[in-house]
Amino acid sequence: MNKFMTIAVEEARTGIRAGHGGPFGCVIVRDGEVIGRGHNEVVRRKDPTCHGEVMAIRNACKNIGSFDLSGCELYTTAEPCPMCAGAIMWANIAKVYYGCNIADTDSIGFRDKQFYEAPEDISEELDRDACLEVFEEYRNIKGKRNY
Repeated sequence: MNKFMTIAVEEARTGIRAGHGGPFGCVIVRDGEVIGRGHNEVVRRKDPTCHGEVMAIRNACKNIGSFDLSGCELYTTAEPCPMCAGAIMWANIAKVYYGCNIADTDSIGFRDKQFYEAPEDISEELDRDACLEVFEEYRNIKGKRNY
């Protein structure tokens, strides 16, 4: 078994044995070295965004002092959900390796599959002009990075 996936599996086991959440563990690697790790903590933190990948991204960013994980690889026990895939892209992670797929996740009772289908439209534009004002203020800030 790949040594980094082994660490991701250990993270998943740590989380499920502690009652933190589902069997989702993750590590982030740069230049052959683990710079971040995490596991699902949705139950523990009572926060639906605390998936293993998000926790590992937060940990890696804290450890290296940057929100940019360009050139890093991510190893995770399950195929990232759309939320995690978005976080991975925002972090500029170069490559993702996953163990179980969406069907495997579905088979143990998780509803990831529904998030890949066209969602019911729950969004509505509101107070666009006021929001455009704050966007314009941001546009005029010198030296910012758009993340």
